[in-house]
Amino acid sequence: MNFSTFANSKKKKMSKVCQVSRKRVMIGNNVSHALNRTKRRFDVNLITKRFFIPEENRWVKLKISTSVLRTINRKGISAVIKDARTKGIVI
Repeated sequence: MNFSTFANSKKKKMSKVCQVSRKRVMIGNNVSHALNRTKRRFDVNLITKRFFIPEENRWVKLKISTSVLRTINRKGISAVIKDARTKGIVI
């Protein structure tokens, strides 16, 4: 077999990071009843959603956490994107 067949068969993994709040995976421990500790990951609850921005007259596809989705429902997409851009996040 050729090495290139193995290289092409591996899929690239997308990072589990919210595009607005920059929340990411946390590392912690599973703790058993006997207090044995093993490493585990606390993944972020991410969704991919499309939003229409009326000021720019375009659709934006964002990977956001569900807590940011609640913030967008309260404040509106324009206010959330404006805050993110002032913090230096490119959307």
